[in-house]
Amino acid sequence: MISGLIRNLRTAGAAALCLAAASTAQADTWPSRNITLVLPFAAGSGTDTTTRLISQHLSQALGVGIIIENKAGANGMLAASYVAKAAPDGYTLLVTTNTTHSANPYLLKSLTYDPVKDFTPIARTGDLPFMLVVNPEVPAKTVAELVAYGKANPGKLSYASGSSSAIVSGATFAHNAGLDLLHVPYKSSPPALNDVMGGRVSMMFVDILTGLPHVNGNALRALAVTTKDRSPLVPNLPSMQEAGVPDFDISSWQGYFGPAGLPKEIVTRLNAEIRKIVEKPEMKAQLATLGMDAFSGTPEQLGTFVNEQLVLWEKLITNAKIEKQ
Repeated sequence: MISGLIRNLRTAGAAALCLAAASTAQADTWPSRNITLVLPFAAGSGTDTTTRLISQHLSQALGVGIIIENKAGANGMLAASYVAKAAPDGYTLLVTTNTTHSANPYLLKSLTYDPVKDFTPIARTGDLPFMLVVNPEVPAKTVAELVAYGKANPGKLSYASGSSSAIVSGATFAHNAGLDLLHVPYKSSPPALNDVMGGRVSMMFVDILTGLPHVNGNALRALAVTTKDRSPLVPNLPSMQEAGVPDFDISSWQGYFGPAGLPKEIVTRLNAEIRKIVEKPEMKAQLATLGMDAFSGTPEQLGTFVNEQLVLWEKLITNAKIEKQ
């Protein structure tokens, strides 16, 4: 009986060693094929544009192809759930924002993933500041004029959204300014922006990257940025607080994640390569022209940041009195 137990222990030990060896071998040979970056937003969004730029350099650094897969829908839940269920082998990663990892737990009644337990933090890549834009037919050239018009015409103004930042920014604006605004949700920012430009919706809070070309082309009018202070990306625009809306400070962040259980060796390699790319002065400058404040950090810093942001976004959503959908 004892000899049988010893045999079983030896067998179990050998199996464990084999699994450990296989895991180490997998990490040592990674990557050996294309990597898929899953995005929760449609092509043409700020996250999509910046990720495609960074991925070109990441592909060269890793020596494999990188495929961008846009899985827009359900406020980013489709993409997040897909990656959460993927094998933790380093070939399916999520490039996401506060939509899936800060706001959704407090915006959605039913969430099919856990933003902390189901993911391995890899690297933060920066912030994507948002700005308030209106259709040029809206008779307001400043936030103060927009508020005055909205109060004089209750229920006439509407705001589009294609992300949690847009949802929370619009609701916060309505609540803090005392306005009656109709919320019109979309799967992603590009189609939402099209309807604002077409006059079907009055306004939208959109990332600078996506909205600025249309502002420069006079298809939209920009009134303010959502951050507490002015953004160096659009220094001519006041902040919402500066424009007279109290307690307004909202920004979108961006980062890379893998499924839970991603081997440490793969995380370390990815983090090192992403940080090299993002921290190059020429890359920072190029991303800045796209409306992104680029910077990075360690996986541990991203993990801590996500937990802090969950607390912050719960407060933002509670203060704006947004009901779960």
